[in-house]
Amino acid sequence: MSAPADDRRGLEEADRIELTVDAVAPGGHCVARVDGQVVFVRHALPGERVVAEVTELHRGFARADAVEVLDASPDRVEPPCPYAKPGRCGGCDLQHVAPEAQLAWKTAVVREQLTRLGGLTDAEIDALAVAVEALPGGPLGWRSRVRYAVDGAGRAGLLKHRSHEVVPIDRCLIAHPAIQELPVLVPSGARWPDADAVETVAGTGGDVSVTAYAEGAPRPVSGPQQVREVAAGRDWTLPASGFWQVHPAAADTLVGAVLDLLDPRPGETAWDLYGGAGLFAAALAGRVGDARVTLVEAAADGVAAARENLTDLPRVEVVAARVETALARRRVTGPVDLVVLDPPRSGAGAPVVRQIAAAGPRAVAYVACDPAAFARDVRTFTGLGWRLAALRGFDLFPMTQHVELVGLFLPPGE
Repeated sequence: MSAPADDRRGLEEADRIELTVDAVAPGGHCVARVDGQVVFVRHALPGERVVAEVTELHRGFARADAVEVLDASPDRVEPPCPYAKPGRCGGCDLQHVAPEAQLAWKTAVVREQLTRLGGLTDAEIDALAVAVEALPGGPLGWRSRVRYAVDGAGRAGLLKHRSHEVVPIDRCLIAHPAIQELPVLVPSGARWPDADAVETVAGTGGDVSVTAYAEGAPRPVSGPQQVREVAAGRDWTLPASGFWQVHPAAADTLVGAVLDLLDPRPGETAWDLYGGAGLFAAALAGRVGDARVTLVEAAADGVAAARENLTDLPRVEVVAARVETALARRRVTGPVDLVVLDPPRSGAGAPVVRQIAAAGPRAVAYVACDPAAFARDVRTFTGLGWRLAALRGFDLFPMTQHVELVGLFLPPGE
């Protein structure tokens, strides 16, 4: 909907404009247009008529928050958290969206990215039957790792959207119940005058820890600094600051999807690239028997955790290197039968995809935490003649715009 006819000066920050919201977009936004200019609107839903306040101006587009809803979508709900509103905490993008509609929202984003960036047709995407699945436990109380920022008064909180400004809070409703009970936030009287961040962890093995950080240096506050996790039929021990999936059901869910799609067979060799503590490597080793599994990880804490946790699996080799370096310098070499690819949010990238394809595996399972990066790598795979044969989506991050994907790539002829 256009701005009023008597206002032709263009948008400015803090302007309030009435508009009708269109489709969802990546980043927790919906798309709207004002006099032909694209506006990405948070706290809105497709089809709604809202009053939006402009928060940022960029060349070719603007950002805005819906501050008043004139015509509400039937999928709109009252956010359970009082901080999930314009100008407040930016941690949750979709608390105003009913849980089932959140799954549809994320599915729509995945489809759009596969079309626009991945080069797939609607028919190809339809054949994949892409749908985002909920995990057990509901949309609140799932986050097992929460890193709070600290403001100038020593109060712990979370950041505003696209800002370094700290919003002190009394409770984070998506945090694990054990984290919500910690005396970290304002109501407990806690102050952190010498810290700039406070990290809390509630492991699936029952450990709960708190660590304060000042200029990046950790200071243990309470609980063990080596926490126990339970996943894939094994116990894992890793630093409280180390990487682990933040949803308690995520690790088992992803391992199950990878094994289901790859169907590893005895005697098949495998690579676990960006392997972290070795979650997928251990699962693969349990299926391929005496065949070699090679894990590649660059982060020192990940390498140390993998070597500590996989000592009972002598056929798993841990290579400390960047994946692109390990492949380019032949630290790992083909032929290989199976590859698990679990890159960071930026994706694997074309050089890594080409090296994997050149190694000749019979199948690649790609675990992705960013649909856009995944879609760009889909285009590289398909450009080499490979096919995205299956794709599953999981809502590992309820109430946020994030979604996890597990795709199966097959080489030409398969």
